[in-house]
Amino acid sequence: MKIVTWNINGIRTFRGGIKKALDSLGADIICVQETKVTRDLLDERTAIVDGYNSYFSYSRGRSGYSGVATYCKDSATPFAAEEGLTGLLTNHEGAVGCYGDHTEFSSEELQLLDNEGRAVITQCQNKVQTVTVINVYCPRADPEKPERKQFKLQFYKLLQYRAEAILKDGSYVIVLGDVNTSHRPIDHCDPSDIDDFGENPGRKWLNGFLHSDKPEEDKNEEEPDEESEISETDPIHGGKFVDTFRYFHPTRTNAFTCWSTLTGARQTNYGTRIDYIFADCQLAKDQFLGADIMPEVEGSDHCPVWGQLSCPLLPSSKPPPICTRYLPEFAGKQQKLSRFLVKVDQKSVQSERRDVLPGSQEEEERRENLNPIRAGNVSGKKRVLTSDSVVPKGKKTKTVNTSSKPQGSLLSFFKPKLTNAVPPTEAPVRQCEKILSLDEMTPTQNSQKASTTRENVSSVADGLPEDTEPIFEGSTQMCTSSTTETCDKQVKTKHSTPQPSVGHSNSNKGASLVFWKSVLHGPPPPPSCKVHGEPCVLRTVKKEGPNMGKQFFVCARPQGHSSNPEARCNFFAWVEKGK
Repeated sequence: MKIVTWNINGIRTFRGGIKKALDSLGADIICVQETKVTRDLLDERTAIVDGYNSYFSYSRGRSGYSGVATYCKDSATPFAAEEGLTGLLTNHEGAVGCYGDHTEFSSEELQLLDNEGRAVITQCQNKVQTVTVINVYCPRADPEKPERKQFKLQFYKLLQYRAEAILKDGSYVIVLGDVNTSHRPIDHCDPSDIDDFGENPGRKWLNGFLHSDKPEEDKNEEEPDEESEISETDPIHGGKFVDTFRYFHPTRTNAFTCWSTLTGARQTNYGTRIDYIFADCQLAKDQFLGADIMPEVEGSDHCPVWGQLSCPLLPSSKPPPICTRYLPEFAGKQQKLSRFLVKVDQKSVQSERRDVLPGSQEEEERRENLNPIRAGNVSGKKRVLTSDSVVPKGKKTKTVNTSSKPQGSLLSFFKPKLTNAVPPTEAPVRQCEKILSLDEMTPTQNSQKASTTRENVSSVADGLPEDTEPIFEGSTQMCTSSTTETCDKQVKTKHSTPQPSVGHSNSNKGASLVFWKSVLHGPPPPPSCKVHGEPCVLRTVKKEGPNMGKQFFVCARPQGHSSNPEARCNFFAWVEKGK
């Protein structure tokens, strides 16, 4: 049996066809992370692949985020499968079970930990005993969001409880996926650049989760591929699981699975190893034949990792209920309208209050829903929403328009415009002529028609485009002969269509070009870096702080170790203001 894990950074990585990509990996079980697909975006081409059966977990709080999936060949069809680690998402037969001790978690914490679509568990049968595969995409601890560190550690703890509970029940256990933590200094491109490398909470958790045979410096450098002896019952080195890659390659360096795409670090192999296949000690010792990384496979900022086992799997005659081929939208059955309607108890919704786990994605989504408009309202009124009006999970609050302006009629969009009746080049001139004729009338006639004239002038002014400046200011001022010429010139300048003239057109284009060049002068010319003498690239600070939005120049080469002459040098220069 061959098993593969790969963070694909979006299901669209398989642009050439999902079946072709899966077949190219040559594995019986393929676990992918960061699919970035939710249930409503899952299409049949992705869910139903000929020769495979698939199992998905989706993010329930944010679209295009997280998500994992496990594809099993029909020859390795599992007999049990479920989504999540807590069991709260399981309401069907064919579940894996064995959930471990949850006394350290509140019910709200458990629900939020499974709310981001980070785990799928499948269970297969071989000739000896069952093999359970836990496919996980562990959270990333964003340094700008300290609350996510606690969320990540809670997920680690929940994962360990579940894996050890299944192992205790008598099954072999494989935990694989993107763990988002490099374990040892050998798994990091530049560990000396990180303060207190070993004090990282994620690395401390890995130290307790994984079995450690002996200190790294005592290993034989002459034979890097020599298998390490492990003992499942050794109390000194703790841990019930083994990093299979390090089991077969204990001292291999520069073996990374993730690189930054922003800095082109894959070209210089300046990365980290954060994708793993963990197996319980007995399974690794008795059944694993090999494990390695696949850096030659591109398409994502991660590369696949594979593991080979000697035990063949016995396929189940029928996939478990959460298999995507049984989803109503893919099962070929007509759906009822009632399926899309959910009864909600409004009283319980309004009275519901709960303390959410720090850093959960649902909390962030809720804040966005509760405060959709950050700027002040024009009318001075702003609807204030409190946590008492929180809607059920997965539902967004409806933003109410509090503007006092009445809603317009649909018919107003079909009314003819005023400018259609009178050509825009003639209307103002005619109006001026009418006003001039008032001077020839008697005062009585003037007083009778003054109001009518003012109304006509205002109506014409209203009908002009926004960029036309009003010519008539004052209620009783009349155009004189001199102002008539000025009026005509202004109107003709703004509204009349000039006769085609090559010389005039070229001069206008030239003046326009000079104007736009003075306004949009483009980026400043890049300087050359001091080491390589090559043009630098322009970057912008996006991190919040005093320098946010400022631009700077750095060496254009990909990021790499300081000892690598082909990597980026340390050239740095701020862009001066006004350039």
